[in-house]
Amino acid sequence: MNYHDKTFKPIANSDNGETSAETTFLYQQIGRVLTAEYSGGKITKGHLIGLVDDNGHIDMRYHQVNTQGELMTGICQSIPEILPNGKIRLHETWQWTSGDCSKGQSVIEEI
Repeated sequence: MNYHDKTFKPIANSDNGETSAETTFLYQQIGRVLTAEYSGGKITKGHLIGLVDDNGHIDMRYHQVNTQGELMTGICQSIPEILPNGKIRLHETWQWTSGDCSKGQSVIEEI
């Protein structure tokens, strides 16, 4: 699976997360290395970097600055689902590595 030049938007997130329907992710991929820039909603600017395995699963790390001026960091595991229209939905399990270090789940979909 290749995520290069795909754009994603969140459709669900835990209450302790900062992404929302206003957040947009632009993914880039070269080989197994995945990167993305994102912003919108409570997030002023964010970046992620990860590795994609043979099944399209992503092991990533992220950092972002929120609209309160805080630098937040975390880890995330994403599992892809191919929708009937051919678009990708990612089921994510994440944890903050800053702040309260709480965990959450989110779902993002290719637009």
